[in-house]
Amino acid sequence: MKVEFAPLNIPLARRLQTAAVLQWVLSFLLLAQVCLGVIVFLIIYNYWFLYIPYLTWLYFDWQTPEQGGRRSDWVRSWTIWRYFKDYFPIHLIKTWDLNPSHNYIFGFHPHGVLVAGAFGNFCTNYSDFKELFPGLTAYLHVLPFWFRCPLFREYLMSSGPVSVSRRSVSHVLSKEGGGNISVIVLGGAEESLDAHPGKFTLFIRQRKGFVKIALTHGAYLVPVFSFGENELFKQVSNPEGSWLRAVQEKLQKIMGFALPLFHARGIFQYNFGLMPYRKPIHTVVGRPIPVRQTLHPTPEQIEELHQTYMDELRKLFEEHKGKYGIPENETLIFR
Repeated sequence: MKVEFAPLNIPLARRLQTAAVLQWVLSFLLLAQVCLGVIVFLIIYNYWFLYIPYLTWLYFDWQTPEQGGRRSDWVRSWTIWRYFKDYFPIHLIKTWDLNPSHNYIFGFHPHGVLVAGAFGNFCTNYSDFKELFPGLTAYLHVLPFWFRCPLFREYLMSSGPVSVSRRSVSHVLSKEGGGNISVIVLGGAEESLDAHPGKFTLFIRQRKGFVKIALTHGAYLVPVFSFGENELFKQVSNPEGSWLRAVQEKLQKIMGFALPLFHARGIFQYNFGLMPYRKPIHTVVGRPIPVRQTLHPTPEQIEELHQTYMDELRKLFEEHKGKYGIPENETLIFR
């Protein structure tokens, strides 16, 4: 196989974009382990004056990811995130005005491998979110596992993510007067194992907890589809029934998160590496589905609203797929 190298005369802006995305990829792959290693090092070599104050503070701060987190506008405004957004690039598209007097649940699809569109649009100050949806604040919900990693949790929370636990979502949606958005990647870790280029398989049929919590709080449901999310990486073939898929699913059940074997391009060559491809991401926010607050929803009410949500999601995909190069015969597969 012929290796295709990056040209030497790459503009500085593109080099900075590559550096920004490399930092982002490595932060999710390695930073949590490095942070944990730092704490272990401090304990082993008895730097008690460093780890005891931090662990004491951590004990009292443990619930913060379930209570709205601790975002930092300074961190969200780092210039590195502008280069991150421009690498792909990432675009946010509004199709409907949202009234800031309501709270909302954004159902984000698909998961992709590393959910780049969700992070770029809802965890940095370089997307068009504030201009498109004035008066609203978005909270990206991620696996609670990430907030159990000392030090790393502080870095993660500074960009705005919070836990995806029921308690955390309820906290966001309980804001009096509205103005909050819970962004939930509904397919979860399981869906990431099907994040192959050209595939549109969504794990949604059995995901009904978000519907129940929407009814409980009267939060409007909004389908969101991120076109291009699955094009950023390739995965080692792992069809249903293969030994690799069986191992991945087993590890997912044990650890709570999936381990897709992904690859794309490198830093200095385009054939292989962990850097995502430069593929545009268009995150399209659909029409809000009004939800009347029902403190004790029945299974029938949950099922009806869930079906309405899937219908609206499919409609959103069909209306916009042609704009982003998806063939007419392609459609969503709900699992």
